[in-house]
Amino acid sequence: MVIRENYLSKIRPFIGKDIIKVLTGVRRGGKSVLLQQIIDEINSSNTIFLNFEDLGNQHLCEYNAFHDFICSKIGDSKEQFYLFFDEIQEVKGWEKTVNSLRVKFKADIYITGSNSRLLSGELATYIAGRYVSFVIYPFSFAEFKDVNQVAWASSSRSERPAADYTFDEYIQYGGMPFLSSIGFEPSVSKNYLQDVFNSVMLKDIVKRNNIRDVDLLERIISYALANIGKSFSATSISKFFKDEKRAIAPETVLNYLKWCEEAYLFYRLKSQDINGKKMLRVNEKYYVVDHGLREAIVGANLQSTEIILENIVGLELLRRGYKICVGRVGEKEIDFVGEKNGDKLYIQVCYLLDKESTILREFGSLLEVKDNYPKFVLYKESSFMGNYEGIPAMKIEDWLMES
Repeated sequence: MVIRENYLSKIRPFIGKDIIKVLTGVRRGGKSVLLQQIIDEINSSNTIFLNFEDLGNQHLCEYNAFHDFICSKIGDSKEQFYLFFDEIQEVKGWEKTVNSLRVKFKADIYITGSNSRLLSGELATYIAGRYVSFVIYPFSFAEFKDVNQVAWASSSRSERPAADYTFDEYIQYGGMPFLSSIGFEPSVSKNYLQDVFNSVMLKDIVKRNNIRDVDLLERIISYALANIGKSFSATSISKFFKDEKRAIAPETVLNYLKWCEEAYLFYRLKSQDINGKKMLRVNEKYYVVDHGLREAIVGANLQSTEIILENIVGLELLRRGYKICVGRVGEKEIDFVGEKNGDKLYIQVCYLLDKESTILREFGSLLEVKDNYPKFVLYKESSFMGNYEGIPAMKIEDWLMES
């Protein structure tokens, strides 16, 4: 098991405090294991854990029954209790129970959910200002590398992989945590990732939004997966389906994509005019929460390495707490503009940095930005070393392994 210190270090300051800890993120992205790591770290006998996707707890998926059950467990105790509720969105009216438990007992409460709407609606009324949220992502490359070495050592393979091979494996399979338990075997891994995709689609998108046309949803998701990192609009998707003799309104496409975002399947990036410092009303880009899901559904990650590298870098920036967008300087584009705590950075991503035309293109966009914030060109393979007019080039694996 990989101890997810990146998240634990952010959660520790809130342990024992009267503030609800909310962990959200894509289904099977590691939220439940992280809850267990928090439980292990607290190590208290006054711990109550409930997973609301366990059929044994189905009778508690209504807020009064849920409330009465916890009250019966705590009783009249004045001691500190630690309450952990996994996939709490399955409980109708859960906000009322959680707020009541917070007021009624000396309770340190942790909840998880697989939909961003967990933090909207009535939650704002019941516990506004009394929660702190953390988005949990699948394994970063650094985490993947740690767990992959363990999986490899315990497998029947004769040699441990070199670092480059491990990164190729990450490009192909992604970072869904459970893959390490099945040794990254190709056919088994693909079946598992397809199952994850189906669970997200059916439980977190179809069921939650009462979608009737599941075939249309699948087609829109497949289109977005095939066009990861490319600018497109709801209108362009609508025209694509019209060419296939199927009429779909752009508003319908927008709703389906929004519901995919709420389920943490996709992340949408807007475009920013860097010199004008304003957001642009142009086509946006979508990135998938884990590129291994793209391999399982669309395939050919290793044949589409450049867009997968973009996806990996974009998600890593989100893990590191950056708000990101696509930068535009005139006709030129910058893959990622990241902003955190008032600071910025600019990143270009490419597979092969060797030809003069490629070097001029990748560095040229960054040279158009006239501020003094850090700028990088990240590559997988290169014959170019050092920097270009003061802008460094860096191997993607090395950047991913930085703390």
